[in-house]
Amino acid sequence: MSGAEIASHARFDQIRYAQLWEDADVLNAALGDQRGKVLVSICSAGDNALGLLLLDPARVITIDLSPAQVACLRMRVAAWRALDHQGFVELMGSRPSQRRGALFDAAAAGLPAELMAFWAERREAVLQYGLGGVGKFERYFRILRQYLLPIVHSRATIDEVFVSKPKAARAQFLDRQWNNWRWNLLLKLFFSNVVMGRLGRDPAFFEHVEGSLAEHVAGRLRHAAVDLDPAENPYLHWILKPGHGAALPLAWRAEHYDTIRARLDRLDIREGALETLVASGEKADGFNLSDIFEYMSPEVFETVYGSILAAANPGARLVYWNMMVPRRVPAAYAGRVTRLEPEIAAGKAADKAFFYSDFVVEAVQ
Repeated sequence: MSGAEIASHARFDQIRYAQLWEDADVLNAALGDQRGKVLVSICSAGDNALGLLLLDPARVITIDLSPAQVACLRMRVAAWRALDHQGFVELMGSRPSQRRGALFDAAAAGLPAELMAFWAERREAVLQYGLGGVGKFERYFRILRQYLLPIVHSRATIDEVFVSKPKAARAQFLDRQWNNWRWNLLLKLFFSNVVMGRLGRDPAFFEHVEGSLAEHVAGRLRHAAVDLDPAENPYLHWILKPGHGAALPLAWRAEHYDTIRARLDRLDIREGALETLVASGEKADGFNLSDIFEYMSPEVFETVYGSILAAANPGARLVYWNMMVPRRVPAAYAGRVTRLEPEIAAGKAADKAFFYSDFVVEAVQ
Protein backbone atom coordinates (compact mmCIF):
# COMPACT_ATOMS: atom_id res chain seq x y z
CA MET A 1 0.00 0.00 0.00
CA SER A 2 1.09 3.51 -0.48
CA GLY A 3 1.02 6.92 1.06
CA ALA A 4 1.24 8.59 4.42
CA GLU A 5 -2.40 9.57 4.01
CA ILE A 6 -3.80 6.06 4.41
CA ALA A 7 -1.08 5.10 6.90
CA SER A 8 -2.35 7.79 9.25
CA HIS A 9 -5.91 6.41 9.20
CA ALA A 10 -5.69 2.62 8.89
CA ARG A 11 -3.90 -0.02 10.97
CA PHE A 12 -1.13 -2.04 9.36
CA ASP A 13 0.05 -4.15 12.31
CA GLN A 14 -2.30 -7.07 11.66
CA ILE A 15 -2.88 -9.30 8.65
CA ARG A 16 -5.67 -7.74 6.64
CA TYR A 17 -5.45 -10.06 3.63
CA ALA A 18 -4.04 -13.55 4.14
CA GLN A 19 -4.40 -14.24 0.43
CA LEU A 20 -4.82 -12.14 -2.71
CA TRP A 21 -8.31 -11.18 -3.86
CA GLU A 22 -7.19 -9.89 -7.26
CA ASP A 23 -6.97 -12.24 -10.23
CA ALA A 24 -3.33 -12.89 -11.13
CA ASP A 25 -4.30 -14.41 -14.48
CA VAL A 26 -5.74 -11.04 -15.47
CA LEU A 27 -2.76 -9.15 -14.03
CA ASN A 28 -0.13 -11.19 -15.86
CA ALA A 29 -1.98 -11.00 -19.15
CA ALA A 30 -2.27 -7.22 -18.83
CA LEU A 31 1.43 -6.73 -18.12
CA GLY A 32 2.39 -8.56 -21.30
CA ASP A 33 5.92 -9.62 -22.18
CA GLN A 34 8.19 -8.76 -19.25
CA ARG A 35 11.06 -11.18 -19.83
CA GLY A 36 14.24 -9.77 -18.34
CA LYS A 37 12.48 -6.63 -17.09
CA VAL A 38 12.00 -5.10 -13.63
CA LEU A 39 8.54 -5.23 -12.09
CA VAL A 40 7.07 -3.54 -9.02
CA SER A 41 4.21 -5.05 -7.05
CA ILE A 42 2.24 -3.97 -4.03
CA CYS A 43 2.86 -6.91 -1.71
CA SER A 44 -0.41 -7.54 0.14
CA ALA A 45 -0.15 -11.27 0.95
CA GLY A 46 2.40 -11.83 -1.82
CA ASP A 47 0.56 -14.21 -4.14
CA ASN A 48 0.46 -11.91 -7.15
CA ALA A 49 4.09 -10.87 -6.69
CA LEU A 50 4.97 -14.56 -6.77
CA GLY A 51 2.78 -14.99 -9.83
CA LEU A 52 4.73 -12.25 -11.60
CA LEU A 53 7.76 -14.54 -11.52
CA LEU A 54 6.00 -16.59 -14.19
CA LEU A 55 6.60 -13.68 -16.60
CA ASP A 56 10.35 -14.40 -16.30
CA PRO A 57 11.40 -10.91 -15.16
CA ALA A 58 14.88 -10.06 -13.98
CA ARG A 59 13.49 -8.83 -10.66
CA VAL A 60 10.19 -8.29 -8.85
CA ILE A 61 10.30 -5.55 -6.23
CA THR A 62 7.50 -6.03 -3.70
CA ILE A 63 6.64 -3.26 -1.28
CA ASP A 64 4.03 -2.69 1.41
CA LEU A 65 3.44 -0.38 4.35
CA SER A 66 2.32 -3.32 6.48
CA PRO A 67 4.93 -5.50 8.23
CA ALA A 68 2.22 -8.13 8.67
CA GLN A 69 1.57 -8.31 4.93
CA VAL A 70 5.28 -8.55 4.19
CA ALA A 71 5.45 -11.38 6.75
CA CYS A 72 2.83 -13.25 4.70
CA LEU A 73 5.07 -13.17 1.64
CA ARG A 74 8.17 -14.20 3.57
CA MET A 75 6.31 -17.18 5.02
CA ARG A 76 5.20 -18.19 1.54
CA VAL A 77 8.78 -18.06 0.29
CA ALA A 78 9.86 -20.27 3.20
CA ALA A 79 7.02 -22.69 2.43
CA TRP A 80 7.96 -22.85 -1.25
CA ARG A 81 11.50 -23.76 -0.30
CA ALA A 82 10.53 -26.37 2.32
CA LEU A 83 7.41 -28.10 0.96
CA ASP A 84 6.20 -29.92 -2.12
CA HIS A 85 3.12 -28.63 -3.89
CA GLN A 86 0.65 -30.83 -2.05
CA GLY A 87 2.07 -29.75 1.29
CA PHE A 88 1.92 -26.12 0.23
CA VAL A 89 -1.76 -26.11 -0.72
CA GLU A 90 -2.59 -27.96 2.50
CA LEU A 91 -0.70 -25.39 4.55
CA MET A 92 -2.41 -22.52 2.73
CA GLY A 93 -5.87 -23.96 3.42
CA SER A 94 -6.76 -24.66 -0.22
CA ARG A 95 -7.04 -28.35 0.60
CA PRO A 96 -8.00 -30.19 3.83
CA SER A 97 -5.06 -31.39 5.92
CA GLN A 98 -4.40 -33.60 8.93
CA ARG A 99 -0.73 -32.59 9.03
CA ARG A 100 -0.84 -28.81 8.87
CA GLY A 101 1.14 -28.50 12.12
CA ALA A 102 4.09 -30.41 10.69
CA LEU A 103 3.90 -28.44 7.44
CA PHE A 104 3.79 -25.17 9.35
CA ASP A 105 6.83 -26.13 11.45
CA ALA A 106 8.81 -27.20 8.39
CA ALA A 107 8.13 -23.90 6.64
CA ALA A 108 8.68 -21.72 9.72
CA ALA A 109 12.04 -23.35 10.37
CA GLY A 110 13.44 -21.35 7.46
CA LEU A 111 12.44 -17.98 8.92
CA PRO A 112 14.56 -15.56 10.97
CA ALA A 113 13.77 -15.42 14.69
CA GLU A 114 11.57 -12.31 14.55
CA LEU A 115 9.33 -13.78 11.87
CA MET A 116 9.23 -17.14 13.61
CA ALA A 117 7.87 -15.33 16.67
CA PHE A 118 5.29 -13.49 14.56
CA TRP A 119 3.97 -16.73 13.10
CA ALA A 120 4.21 -18.67 16.36
CA GLU A 121 1.56 -16.32 17.75
CA ARG A 122 -0.70 -17.28 14.85
CA ARG A 123 0.11 -20.99 14.68
CA GLU A 124 -3.21 -22.23 16.06
CA ALA A 125 -5.17 -20.05 13.65
CA VAL A 126 -3.08 -21.33 10.72
CA LEU A 127 -3.65 -24.93 11.80
CA GLN A 128 -7.39 -24.32 11.91
CA TYR A 129 -7.92 -22.16 8.83
CA GLY A 130 -4.75 -22.44 6.75
CA LEU A 131 -2.16 -19.76 6.11
CA GLY A 132 -4.50 -18.22 3.55
CA GLY A 133 -7.34 -17.96 6.06
CA VAL A 134 -5.94 -15.93 8.95
CA GLY A 135 -6.55 -12.38 7.71
CA LYS A 136 -9.27 -9.94 8.68
CA PHE A 137 -10.86 -10.16 5.22
CA GLU A 138 -10.91 -13.96 5.32
CA ARG A 139 -12.45 -13.87 8.81
CA TYR A 140 -15.18 -11.64 7.40
CA PHE A 141 -16.06 -14.26 4.80
CA ARG A 142 -15.81 -17.02 7.40
CA ILE A 143 -18.58 -15.32 9.41
CA LEU A 144 -20.70 -15.30 6.27
CA ARG A 145 -19.91 -18.91 5.39
CA GLN A 146 -20.28 -20.49 8.82
CA TYR A 147 -23.05 -18.53 10.51
CA LEU A 148 -25.16 -16.63 7.98
CA LEU A 149 -25.16 -18.49 4.68
CA PRO A 150 -26.64 -21.71 6.21
CA ILE A 151 -29.69 -19.67 7.24
CA VAL A 152 -30.18 -18.58 3.64
CA HIS A 153 -29.34 -21.66 1.57
CA SER A 154 -29.07 -25.41 2.06
CA ARG A 155 -25.76 -27.17 1.61
CA ALA A 156 -27.10 -28.74 -1.58
CA THR A 157 -27.85 -25.32 -3.05
CA ILE A 158 -24.38 -24.05 -2.16
CA ASP A 159 -22.80 -27.16 -3.70
CA GLU A 160 -24.84 -26.63 -6.85
CA VAL A 161 -23.11 -23.28 -7.44
CA PHE A 162 -19.91 -25.14 -8.33
CA VAL A 163 -21.40 -27.69 -10.73
CA SER A 164 -20.43 -26.69 -14.27
CA LYS A 165 -23.41 -25.86 -16.47
CA PRO A 166 -24.12 -23.77 -19.59
CA LYS A 167 -24.43 -20.01 -19.20
CA ALA A 168 -28.21 -20.02 -19.61
CA ALA A 169 -28.52 -22.63 -16.85
CA ARG A 170 -26.24 -20.57 -14.61
CA ALA A 171 -28.47 -17.53 -15.08
CA GLN A 172 -31.57 -19.56 -14.32
CA PHE A 173 -30.02 -20.98 -11.16
CA LEU A 174 -28.98 -17.53 -9.95
CA ASP A 175 -32.37 -15.95 -10.58
CA ARG A 176 -34.64 -18.76 -9.49
CA GLN A 177 -32.73 -20.53 -6.72
CA TRP A 178 -30.03 -18.26 -5.33
CA ASN A 179 -31.53 -14.77 -5.33
CA ASN A 180 -34.29 -15.39 -2.79
CA TRP A 181 -35.47 -12.77 -0.30
CA ARG A 182 -33.22 -14.09 2.47
CA TRP A 183 -30.12 -13.76 0.27
CA ASN A 184 -31.07 -10.26 -0.83
CA LEU A 185 -31.55 -9.22 2.80
CA LEU A 186 -28.21 -10.76 3.80
CA LEU A 187 -26.52 -9.04 0.87
CA LYS A 188 -27.92 -5.67 1.89
CA LEU A 189 -26.85 -6.00 5.52
CA PHE A 190 -23.61 -7.97 5.45
CA PHE A 191 -22.10 -6.28 2.41
CA SER A 192 -22.89 -2.78 3.60
CA ASN A 193 -20.11 -0.20 3.63
CA VAL A 194 -20.17 -0.10 7.44
CA VAL A 195 -20.07 -3.86 8.04
CA MET A 196 -17.35 -4.58 5.49
CA GLY A 197 -15.36 -1.59 6.77
CA ARG A 198 -15.46 -2.82 10.35
CA LEU A 199 -15.24 -6.58 9.84
CA GLY A 200 -13.54 -7.03 6.49
CA ARG A 201 -11.30 -4.21 5.36
CA ASP A 202 -10.86 -0.96 7.33
CA PRO A 203 -13.26 1.98 7.76
CA ALA A 204 -10.57 4.30 6.38
CA PHE A 205 -10.68 2.43 3.06
CA PHE A 206 -14.23 3.68 2.51
CA GLU A 207 -13.48 7.35 3.14
CA HIS A 208 -13.71 8.27 -0.54
CA VAL A 209 -16.49 5.81 -1.47
CA GLU A 210 -19.84 6.99 -2.78
CA GLY A 211 -22.79 4.67 -3.30
CA SER A 212 -23.89 1.29 -1.96
CA LEU A 213 -21.40 -1.54 -1.64
CA ALA A 214 -24.26 -4.05 -1.45
CA GLU A 215 -25.67 -2.92 -4.79
CA HIS A 216 -22.20 -3.06 -6.28
CA VAL A 217 -21.60 -6.63 -5.02
CA ALA A 218 -24.99 -7.77 -6.30
CA GLY A 219 -24.12 -6.55 -9.78
CA ARG A 220 -20.67 -8.09 -9.77
CA LEU A 221 -21.98 -11.41 -8.46
CA ARG A 222 -23.82 -11.92 -11.74
CA HIS A 223 -20.49 -11.61 -13.55
CA ALA A 224 -18.95 -14.31 -11.34
CA ALA A 225 -21.97 -16.61 -11.31
CA VAL A 226 -23.23 -16.29 -14.87
CA ASP A 227 -20.69 -14.71 -17.24
CA LEU A 228 -17.95 -16.95 -15.81
CA ASP A 229 -18.13 -20.57 -14.64
CA PRO A 230 -18.13 -20.65 -10.81
CA ALA A 231 -16.62 -24.14 -10.92
CA GLU A 232 -13.41 -22.50 -12.15
CA ASN A 233 -13.44 -19.64 -9.63
CA PRO A 234 -11.23 -20.19 -6.55
CA TYR A 235 -12.18 -16.83 -5.02
CA LEU A 236 -15.92 -17.48 -5.05
CA HIS A 237 -15.33 -21.00 -3.75
CA TRP A 238 -13.40 -19.71 -0.73
CA ILE A 239 -16.19 -17.26 0.08
CA LEU A 240 -18.99 -19.83 -0.03
CA LYS A 241 -17.20 -23.06 0.97
CA PRO A 242 -13.94 -23.90 2.75
CA GLY A 243 -10.86 -23.95 0.55
CA HIS A 244 -10.50 -23.39 -3.18
CA GLY A 245 -12.22 -26.46 -4.56
CA ALA A 246 -11.09 -27.74 -7.94
CA ALA A 247 -9.54 -24.41 -8.95
CA LEU A 248 -6.54 -22.56 -7.54
CA PRO A 249 -5.16 -19.02 -7.89
CA LEU A 250 -2.44 -18.70 -10.50
CA ALA A 251 0.64 -18.89 -8.27
CA TRP A 252 -0.69 -21.84 -6.27
CA ARG A 253 -1.24 -24.18 -9.25
CA ALA A 254 0.83 -27.35 -9.48
CA GLU A 255 2.08 -26.64 -13.00
CA HIS A 256 3.71 -23.38 -11.84
CA TYR A 257 5.13 -24.50 -8.51
CA ASP A 258 8.65 -25.50 -9.60
CA THR A 259 9.03 -22.48 -11.91
CA ILE A 260 8.24 -20.07 -9.09
CA ARG A 261 10.52 -21.96 -6.69
CA ALA A 262 13.41 -21.67 -9.15
CA ARG A 263 12.92 -17.89 -9.39
CA LEU A 264 12.37 -16.98 -5.73
CA ASP A 265 15.74 -15.25 -5.55
CA ARG A 266 14.44 -12.67 -8.04
CA LEU A 267 12.11 -11.28 -5.37
CA ASP A 268 13.24 -8.04 -3.74
CA ILE A 269 11.00 -7.75 -0.67
CA ARG A 270 10.72 -4.32 0.99
CA GLU A 271 8.67 -2.72 3.72
CA GLY A 272 7.57 0.88 3.33
CA ALA A 273 5.55 3.26 1.20
CA LEU A 274 5.59 3.15 -2.57
CA GLU A 275 6.97 6.69 -2.56
CA THR A 276 10.22 5.44 -0.98
CA LEU A 277 10.80 3.22 -3.99
CA VAL A 278 10.19 6.14 -6.32
CA ALA A 279 12.56 8.34 -4.34
CA SER A 280 15.36 5.78 -4.73
CA GLY A 281 15.73 6.61 -8.40
CA GLU A 282 15.05 3.07 -9.57
CA LYS A 283 13.14 2.46 -12.79
CA ALA A 284 10.69 -0.31 -13.62
CA ASP A 285 8.87 -1.70 -16.64
CA GLY A 286 5.64 -2.86 -15.06
CA PHE A 287 3.63 -1.96 -11.95
CA ASN A 288 1.02 -4.02 -10.13
CA LEU A 289 -0.65 -1.26 -8.12
CA SER A 290 -3.54 -3.31 -6.70
CA ASP A 291 -6.32 -0.90 -5.68
CA ILE A 292 -4.16 1.55 -3.70
CA PHE A 293 -5.49 4.64 -5.47
CA GLU A 294 -8.97 4.09 -4.00
CA TYR A 295 -7.68 4.98 -0.54
CA MET A 296 -6.28 8.35 -1.60
CA SER A 297 -7.86 11.75 -1.96
CA PRO A 298 -7.80 13.08 -5.55
CA GLU A 299 -4.94 15.41 -4.66
CA VAL A 300 -2.77 12.67 -3.15
CA PHE A 301 -3.65 10.32 -6.01
CA GLU A 302 -2.36 12.86 -8.54
CA THR A 303 0.89 13.31 -6.60
CA VAL A 304 1.53 9.59 -6.18
CA TYR A 305 0.60 8.86 -9.80
CA GLY A 306 3.10 11.46 -10.98
CA SER A 307 5.84 9.93 -8.85
CA ILE A 308 5.14 6.50 -10.33
CA LEU A 309 5.50 7.92 -13.83
CA ALA A 310 8.86 9.31 -12.78
CA ALA A 311 9.96 5.77 -11.88
CA ALA A 312 8.63 4.18 -15.07
CA ASN A 313 10.66 3.35 -18.13
CA PRO A 314 9.18 4.25 -21.53
CA GLY A 315 6.61 1.63 -22.44
CA ALA A 316 6.09 0.56 -18.83
CA ARG A 317 2.64 -0.73 -17.98
CA LEU A 318 0.57 0.32 -14.99
CA VAL A 319 -2.12 -2.12 -13.88
CA TYR A 320 -4.63 -1.37 -11.12
CA TRP A 321 -8.19 -1.99 -9.97
CA ASN A 322 -11.03 0.22 -8.71
CA MET A 323 -13.83 -1.16 -6.59
CA MET A 324 -16.09 1.79 -5.80
CA VAL A 325 -13.88 4.87 -6.21
CA PRO A 326 -13.16 5.75 -9.86
CA ARG A 327 -9.46 6.40 -10.32
CA ARG A 328 -7.88 6.75 -13.74
CA VAL A 329 -4.94 8.76 -15.03
CA PRO A 330 -5.20 12.31 -13.63
CA ALA A 331 -5.83 15.01 -16.21
CA ALA A 332 -2.40 16.52 -15.55
CA TYR A 333 -0.74 13.33 -16.86
CA ALA A 334 -3.22 12.28 -19.54
CA GLY A 335 -0.77 13.13 -22.30
CA ARG A 336 1.91 10.86 -20.88
CA VAL A 337 0.06 7.54 -20.87
CA THR A 338 -2.10 5.51 -23.21
CA ARG A 339 -5.07 3.44 -22.08
CA LEU A 340 -4.74 -0.09 -23.47
CA GLU A 341 -8.38 -0.72 -24.31
CA PRO A 342 -8.06 -4.31 -25.65
CA GLU A 343 -6.21 -5.40 -22.51
CA ILE A 344 -8.76 -3.61 -20.32
CA ALA A 345 -11.71 -5.26 -22.05
CA ALA A 346 -10.12 -8.71 -21.93
CA GLY A 347 -9.25 -8.29 -18.25
CA LYS A 348 -12.74 -7.18 -17.25
CA ALA A 349 -14.31 -10.09 -19.12
CA ALA A 350 -12.03 -12.70 -17.55
CA ASP A 351 -11.66 -11.34 -13.99
CA LYS A 352 -12.65 -14.07 -11.52
CA ALA A 353 -12.08 -11.81 -8.48
CA PHE A 354 -15.39 -10.17 -9.07
CA PHE A 355 -15.52 -7.37 -6.47
CA TYR A 356 -13.91 -4.75 -8.67
CA SER A 357 -15.92 -2.45 -10.92
CA ASP A 358 -13.01 -1.26 -13.04
CA PHE A 359 -9.73 -2.67 -14.30
CA VAL A 360 -7.19 -0.23 -15.70
CA VAL A 361 -4.18 -0.89 -17.92
CA GLU A 362 -2.04 2.03 -19.06
CA ALA A 363 1.23 2.31 -20.96
CA VAL A 364 3.76 5.06 -20.34
CA GLN A 365 4.65 6.91 -23.52
